[in-house]
Order: sequence, then structure tokens, then C-alpha cells
Amino acid sequence: MRSHRSARAALAALLLLAISVPAASAHDTPTQYLLDPTGTTAAAAIFPEGITARGDTFYVGSTTDGTVYRGDLRSPTATPFLPGGADGRTSAVGMKVDGRTLFVAGGATGRVFAYDVRTRELTGTWQVEQTGAPTFLNDIAISPRGDVYVTDSLRPTLYRIDRADRRTPSVETLPTFLDFTGTALTYAPGFNVNGIVISQDGRYAVVAQSNTATLYRVGLRDRSVIPVDGVTVAGDGLVLAGRTLYAVERQGDVGYIVTIALDRHLTAGTVLSRTTDPGFDDPTTAALVGRSLLVVNSQFGERAAGEAPGPFTVSRVRAPR
Repeated sequence: MRSHRSARAALAALLLLAISVPAASAHDTPTQYLLDPTGTTAAAAIFPEGITARGDTFYVGSTTDGTVYRGDLRSPTATPFLPGGADGRTSAVGMKVDGRTLFVAGGATGRVFAYDVRTRELTGTWQVEQTGAPTFLNDIAISPRGDVYVTDSLRPTLYRIDRADRRTPSVETLPTFLDFTGTALTYAPGFNVNGIVISQDGRYAVVAQSNTATLYRVGLRDRSVIPVDGVTVAGDGLVLAGRTLYAVERQGDVGYIVTIALDRHLTAGTVLSRTTDPGFDDPTTAALVGRSLLVVNSQFGERAAGEAPGPFTVSRVRAPR
């Protein structure tokens, strides 16, 4: 097992070097992005989890205080974009940007938030039904027609915000799309459904049940739930490119990008590779930018162990083939 201290020292040195050199040329792109709360009221212990990207811009959320960071692929530093705690957003987990709207899952707050990325205006808020049962809104996917799907790792529920209802004048109830009770997907103790992606034709979603290391295909027309055969992966964030699925698998300090080839029906798959990178530190989620993946380094292991974290970063790696 590698040393937290030595890894942090090496990473800090690399980051200081990257920041001290002149601006990169048009042909250079950073391989690490620093999440920098300096000069703001944002929590220094960011412990990021979710990420989304559009064009040259990416967004990363802090699970600690709900700050949303914004970065540019050409610059080595991302800075606060939406302040933590605003609008009741005390934690930011999974997120997706669609057009000019950024959707943010609020984890244990049970809320989803929508923001205009040009004006930073809050344009929508949804809250899970107040039943007293624990909830953890974890990840978000948006269908080609614009429907917003949200996973819950503690309640056996998949939520959907219809494309016609993506703006709200006040806090609305988050609509249930599918109750997993009685389906092939059975919730167990721990974190259940986590990452979610949607096929290009909008017919299916693929979700990762982290605690059972299983993938499931969900029919978005008939609400069918079918296990994906041939794949064992403790998936967190998912990225789907055609029929190639990338799953971020966090195994302590050492995390992997698991590359999976799915069949045409998305009901079976083959693990092609498990790849890692020296910059990974408890990776959680990823976003595809061109031929690269932006991978969030959460440092959740440091938090669980009560250790002081190093600089919080996002790694940029070549997408495995």
C-alpha cells in the first residue's frame, strides 16, 4: 500500500510546479486540475465526488459544504462557482450539465438543484418525499429528450424530472419513476444504486449497484430491470460511449477505470481492462472530454481514517480502449 504522506508530497510538488510555470501553449493540456478554495469561504477540505463537463468547461462538487467548482480544460486550477450552503445545497454529489442548465444531486439533503450556468440563477429545486426514511441522492443522467434521472443509494427508487418540468417556482416533490421493490434489483445494507448512464437512443439506463458489484439495465419505456451478465464491478460513476462503458471502481487508495464492452441489448458485457493512474486517490466519478476522462480524486479514504488530506484534484487520463 502506498503512503498517503509520500503521495501527497509528490502530488503537491507537481501541482506547485504546474502553477509556477507560464501559461500552457495551445498544444498543452494539464493532466491534473487543482480544486482551489483560496480566498473564499469554501471549505478547504473539499472531498469532491461528482463531475460533469461541456465543451472546455467542467464542474465538480464538494460533499463537505456543497460548493460547486468550475474549471477550464486549458487551465490547471478550478475555483468556486456556486457557494456552498446557498439554497440549502450543503452537499454536492452527482451532477450533469445540459445546455445551459446544471443539475446537482444533494446527497443526504434529498434535494436536486438546477442552475443557469450563465447567470448562476437557481431555476429549479426538488425534494424527495418526506417519509422519514434515509435518502442519498447520488447521481444524475439526462436522456436525449431532456428527462432528468436521479439515483438514490438508500431508497429503492429511481426518480425522473420530466423535460417539461425542469423549472420550478418553488421546491417541488421529486417524482418517482421506478420503485425497485420486487424487481431483480434488491436493496441491501450499504450504498446501493450509484452511477447511472443512458443509452444514445434513450431506451435504456444502466445503473451500478455498488455494494453488490452488479450492473443493471433499466428500460425507460417499460420499466424493466435486468442484470447485466458477465460483469462484476463495484461501480461508482459511470460513463457510456456507444457500447463502451467506463466504470470508476474505488478500491481504497488504488482506484481503477474498468472498461466494459456491452452487447447490443446492454444485457451482457465483458470486462476489457482495469487501469489505474499514479494520480488517482480514491477516485469516484468521471466525465468524458474528447478522448480523455476527467476523474475525481475524492480522498474519502483520508477522511475515513481521520488523516489530513492533500491537495484536491481531478486527473485527466486517456480513455482506455
